Amino acid sequence: MIFLLLVGGGLFPLPLRARAQEPTRSPVQDALSRRVEAVLTTSGFQNGHWGILVVDRKSGEVVYERNADQLFAPASVTKLFSTAAALIELGPGYRFQTPLVRHGEVDAKGTLQGDLILIAQGDLCMGGRTGPEGTLLFKDEDHTYSGGNLRSEIVGTNPLAGLDHLARDVEAAGIHEIAGEVIVDDRLFAPAFSTGSGPSRVSPIVINDNVIDILARPAGKAGEAATVTILPATQFVTIDAAVETVEAGKPAALSVERVGPRRFSVRGQLPVGHPQVVKVGEIEQPGSFARALLIEALRRHGVRVAVSPLGENDTARLYPRGEVLKLPKVAEYTSPPFSEYARVILKVSHNLYASTLPLLIAAHHGERTLEQGLKREGGILKSLGLEPGTVSFGGGAGGSRSDMATPRATVALLRAMVPRPEFASYDAALPVLGRDGTLAKSVAAESPARGHAHAKTGTFFVENELDGTTVLTSKALAGYLETASGRSLVFAAFVNNVPLDAPKPDRTISDATAQAGRLLGKLCEALYTDTGDTSGPAKATGAAARGPADGH
Repeated sequence: MIFLLLVGGGLFPLPLRARAQEPTRSPVQDALSRRVEAVLTTSGFQNGHWGILVVDRKSGEVVYERNADQLFAPASVTKLFSTAAALIELGPGYRFQTPLVRHGEVDAKGTLQGDLILIAQGDLCMGGRTGPEGTLLFKDEDHTYSGGNLRSEIVGTNPLAGLDHLARDVEAAGIHEIAGEVIVDDRLFAPAFSTGSGPSRVSPIVINDNVIDILARPAGKAGEAATVTILPATQFVTIDAAVETVEAGKPAALSVERVGPRRFSVRGQLPVGHPQVVKVGEIEQPGSFARALLIEALRRHGVRVAVSPLGENDTARLYPRGEVLKLPKVAEYTSPPFSEYARVILKVSHNLYASTLPLLIAAHHGERTLEQGLKREGGILKSLGLEPGTVSFGGGAGGSRSDMATPRATVALLRAMVPRPEFASYDAALPVLGRDGTLAKSVAAESPARGHAHAKTGTFFVENELDGTTVLTSKALAGYLETASGRSLVFAAFVNNVPLDAPKPDRTISDATAQAGRLLGKLCEALYTDTGDTSGPAKATGAAARGPADGH
């Protein structure tokens, strides 16, 4: 029987691999199989659709497998593929160069009699996460995920660092006044949408992840108004805030609603003593937002600007991009190396940045669309040895209905990266089990497996409107693991289509998906506890080997 996969209007064969007769398994292999299958049959997850492949990193010998050649929704494990492709295409040492050019002459008084133009080059941070040592900083609970929790944090850096750098250089260049317009040339690639939660608009210009951080702190007494501020501080948006401080012990609640093109309503309550709560409001016009922030930065650094920061970004008055790039350069901001961006993408599973990667690959070849970028990515994955029909992607982040991958293809990618020059950056970018990023809380602090797996997580769920419950469409984990005996493994584990209980007053969807994350942490613990046996693969057997009745 041959299965066909529909991708982009074409049919590709999905290969079915012939299996050699299974070798006799040792007691050690049987013990491993029992440990793994005990995880898979955990109450609530036993009817999920599981796919797992674990192999020896050096030899490729199969250690355990289950449904390894079936397609699964990978969720954010998709980022392993898009980040690998971008690291190969751009290189870990690639740096974004964002120039500020002038169209017009500067007179004897230091007045630019013309326009100042920032040429967006796809820099995902523009200095906004850069720490004092030049690395990009992150928090395990990234602010772009604040829509579903009250635990998100912001990094302690200046979100406008890149724009302040440019503004200082404009003043140092002897330009003290801009008589014309300030424009952000954001035509590097065509606009697109992110395929995950968080900011939805993919743009060549990104300042503070193209969101406003809304920071709320309770007052010292119940009944008083909480303090609500925004970061970065700007005239571009306004907020209407009414957040009450309530008695300690009462629940915290905070909501943000867009009530106008550049206006947000903030409502809720915070108990006395509660830590700062971070929420975000997405900016609908990234180009106009960046223009406003640049004008405000210029004014902070002593440069007079005639136009208002509340105007629109008027790219219609620009010459073709090639001509704009030839205009006299006034200043330029140089980013940290791309390996730092890869680290933020994988550590916190940053959807906006990951969604931009195929477009950056396209732009590197003078192309402009997501489709062109994905085709380029497909060519890179093919060069790594991935077989046709084993992966399908509609974006770089993992939230597209087109996103599918087999465990075998995922393991093939991970093994193919090991000998490559980009591997050190790739491996260093992955969350570490029990220590940081999206794996920080997947195992207990005393877990023996803590620190021994570098892997990418994935989570995707949908609401069942019939009864108010949720279906965990995908929970996934893939990466590298060192066992107790020192054996190096590569693994991919997916579970799809698990019904979750309806949220309760003391239990949220975030809590339920975190439980699934801890389950995959237990899987890592099961793999970690080995004895170095290499006598043959363990495969799902008996009742645990039976798939669901619908033929997945």
